[in-house]
Amino acid sequence: MTEIGFYHLTRTPLEQAAPKILEKALAADFRVVVLGDSEERIDQLNERLWTYDPDSFLPHGSARDGMPEEQPVYLTTLEENPAGATALMVTDGRQPEFLATFARVMDMFDGTDEAAIASARQRWKAYKAAGHTLTYWQQNDRGGWEKKVA
Repeated sequence: MTEIGFYHLTRTPLEQAAPKILEKALAADFRVVVLGDSEERIDQLNERLWTYDPDSFLPHGSARDGMPEEQPVYLTTLEENPAGATALMVTDGRQPEFLATFARVMDMFDGTDEAAIASARQRWKAYKAAGHTLTYWQQNDRGGWEKKVA
């Protein structure tokens, strides 16, 4: 089964939190698909990944950039995995059908939005019932992550 981590964003928005998590995933030799719900979301993440740290480079791209099979971080709105990624970052409450093809899934949700929290709870129940291994991470006051007992 897939290991699914729920990331409860309480201090920073997705565009600020995602780059650091993606850096850690790449450092751990994961290739990552980032699944957003709209082209606007993908554009926001693409822009942020280019500009979040002037001293760092996070290799990424989307279908528009060409060579999707070579992208270490692939941004998309479709359930696709052209680079053979082993990790999936899910945004915007998506509940993809293809998550079982990944070793690790990071479900990012906005902890300031009651609807997003309710949706995350429903996904948690569905994933648990399907037999996936679940973990819950919450942002601390410094914007770092603390593993919580769920």
